[in-house]
Amino acid sequence: AEDRERFAALLDKLGIMYPPAGQATSFEEAEVVAAHIGYPLLVRPSYVLGGRGMMIAYDAEHLRDYMAEAARISPDYPVYLDRFLEGAIESDVDALCDGEEVYIGGILEHIEEAGIHSGDSATCIPPFSFSESLQAKLRETTRRIAMALGVRGLVNVQYAIKGETVYVIEANPRASRTVPFISKATGVPLAKCAARIMAGDSIASLGLPSDERQLDWFCMKEAVMPWGRFPGADVILGPEMKSTGEVMGIAKSYPEAYAKTQLAIDYKLPDPSAGKVFISVCDRDKRHILSVARILRYLGFDICSTEGTARVLRGGNVTCEVVEKISGPHDGERPNIGDLIADGKIAVIVNTPYGPGSRGDGYLLRTEAVRRGVTCVTAMSAANTYVSAIEAVREDQQGHGSANDMGMDVIALQDLPQHTV
Repeated sequence: AEDRERFAALLDKLGIMYPPAGQATSFEEAEVVAAHIGYPLLVRPSYVLGGRGMMIAYDAEHLRDYMAEAARISPDYPVYLDRFLEGAIESDVDALCDGEEVYIGGILEHIEEAGIHSGDSATCIPPFSFSESLQAKLRETTRRIAMALGVRGLVNVQYAIKGETVYVIEANPRASRTVPFISKATGVPLAKCAARIMAGDSIASLGLPSDERQLDWFCMKEAVMPWGRFPGADVILGPEMKSTGEVMGIAKSYPEAYAKTQLAIDYKLPDPSAGKVFISVCDRDKRHILSVARILRYLGFDICSTEGTARVLRGGNVTCEVVEKISGPHDGERPNIGDLIADGKIAVIVNTPYGPGSRGDGYLLRTEAVRRGVTCVTAMSAANTYVSAIEAVREDQQGHGSANDMGMDVIALQDLPQHTV
């Protein structure tokens, strides 16, 4: 499973899709691979955990810089280059295998798009947008991989879903960081089950509930970031893991579950009295920002933006104030966004950069947000969920939920069905 060539050969034998890939030990070899599979590329050193040393290369210049760094981090092993599926949805599946049977512990849907390390991405169980047929395909593919690898115990398979196509990113024949979360959400003690299987028990002997049963609640895992302890750190999420912990929220809807995670981290979901929302997104996300902006306006937030994004918002009939970039003039007539953040007038920032982080205006914006304690969302998918959470809390406060909806009330783990082994 760790040897990329052998794993690719196994997937080919099983007829399972995976992103085109190659390996290289020099920039020249990497250029040949890039010419064959195309940019952007997800590049990584061999045999690393936590995504250390991984990045997304959008062009030859970034690839050249990376290859020089990779030679320092892992000089004795090749660099792997995978076609990066931009805009794909990522999913984790954790399962048990005893050599005869595979039990699907849970299917997770990531909030942030593929390319952000699974340890840094918010994830939801059950999936909130996956069709039944897609979930069935994920289960069946996981079963085939687990059996082919000869797993006895736990296995984690990570997927990228692009349109209707499911790609395998990797398989880990071990317990993943999502096992405790899935165990709490489903009430099935996966680690204990795996230990029993490794000691010789069968899945059939454990008396587990059906792995296709429908949960009546949503559980959300959110990463806890250490930004406030590292002044100058850039808050952009990427393939290298940066989080230092995680929290869990349980609710009858996934926006409410996500809202609870924000409260658990001690973030405050803002209201219009807390300040304006600043929006500045890359060209790739401009066509998708209108729905987020319209909901924010509906919730009563004033919006400000730099010229490029403001043109899109105004074209979509969303009122917004134009402000200068953080490196813009300080003439007092038209304050830049740095001035507004420093004066406490900004409640939330939505800033999606394109490509690898730079030390330009976006970097200055995000580091100023960290310094002032302003929430900064850097992925469109996360922005959609964040705004949905604000809306869910507002509706709960106004008593608009149904009689059977617990809303933002506490749901204890002990209130969920528990299965003993």
